[in-house]
Amino acid sequence: MPAYAEMGTEELETLKHGLEREYAEIQAKGLSLNMARGKPGSDQLDLSMPLLTAVTTAEDCRAEDGTDCRNYGVLDGLPEAKRFMAAMLDDEPENVIVGGNSSLSLMYEAVARCWNFGTLGSEPWCRLEQVKWLCPVPGYDRHFGVTEAFGIQMIPVPMTEEGPDMHEVERLVRDDASVKGIWCVPKYANPNGVTYSDEVVRRLASMPCAAEDFRIFWDNAYCVHHLYDDVAEQDQLLDIGAACREAGNPHRPFKFASTSKVTHPGAGISALAASPENVAEIKKRLGVGTIGYDKINQLRHVRFLKDAEGLAAHMSKHAAILRPKFELVLTKLDEGLSEVGGCSWSHPRGGYFVSFDAPEGTAKRIVQLAKEAGVTMTGAGATWPYKHDPHDSNIRIAPTLPPLDELDAAMDVFVCCTKLAYTEKLLQG
Repeated sequence: MPAYAEMGTEELETLKHGLEREYAEIQAKGLSLNMARGKPGSDQLDLSMPLLTAVTTAEDCRAEDGTDCRNYGVLDGLPEAKRFMAAMLDDEPENVIVGGNSSLSLMYEAVARCWNFGTLGSEPWCRLEQVKWLCPVPGYDRHFGVTEAFGIQMIPVPMTEEGPDMHEVERLVRDDASVKGIWCVPKYANPNGVTYSDEVVRRLASMPCAAEDFRIFWDNAYCVHHLYDDVAEQDQLLDIGAACREAGNPHRPFKFASTSKVTHPGAGISALAASPENVAEIKKRLGVGTIGYDKINQLRHVRFLKDAEGLAAHMSKHAAILRPKFELVLTKLDEGLSEVGGCSWSHPRGGYFVSFDAPEGTAKRIVQLAKEAGVTMTGAGATWPYKHDPHDSNIRIAPTLPPLDELDAAMDVFVCCTKLAYTEKLLQG
């Protein structure tokens, strides 16, 4: 069968009628399936149930330095929790602050600090006439929501197979002091699964910036979320902190990570790492708003996961659950859409998403058709700032939450909706 774009009007009309019949049969099933967010499935959450009994007695509540974790204090985290999160963050424990259950909260607070107080002596961003931010696209909608909430002008930067388009990034930061930061998901990026190359990391670390307070928000959310046990060379990520120190820009990165998809997303622990000077300033500001985060939960996590080796063993169990789901998605896309033309998709080795590029001008229609057939997906446009994808093309597929049988059914719906939307588009001219 020729690609859809090569078909004549009569062929397309015949195809459309057949797809409409298939779509009507799907609607008649009354499906109610959800692929909207990258949530762990219940079987993944079950893996961490023993965590809840890791601290059960008064004696259990003593940290390694004798701290009674039931009481106030310890603003920046227990020593054992700082050490554990330092392994995730590729940093030293003294450069780590352990937070609550959400790294997104730490990122929001970091933007708010710079906005209200400046950073390391710079002018508070709220006093500036304009503040701009670089947003690699497709990217993470919740990142974009943070900067949008502060009225920061977001500038899309294309993603490549090695990370953000560095020629564009370097051009934008070189002469414009109003460009204050960049969002980065450097390993198994959300949603396209790219891991930044060493060259991209070094260029981010060393690039000349007109703004001396330019900050890299390094959200390493998927640093341990491999789909395959044979972690390949292309999966390795150079540490941005070390690269920035080597380049003479030690204060440039704020690094973030959490156990949100490692244990229980609503009850994990998060952390940030930064230069000693940044850490001192952050602790000063944090101390006004909290006496300390949940130390019992920090203790539970360390006793359950133990160390980097224990974490790796635990994540291997996650991978065993997730791998068949991702392979099912890719098989369905290959079998259903390879000959259609106009479509492309990522083949991630880790993380939580498959990035799908539909024929231009059809993404919103595909998501609408899927919803009307009982499959909820992330909104088209969500992977761009202001939810505006100028190509109306990118769709984030989240395979993790549904059981395999539901995912199988959902992907059949998605494939049908993609074919139908593309056929409609071609017939419209």
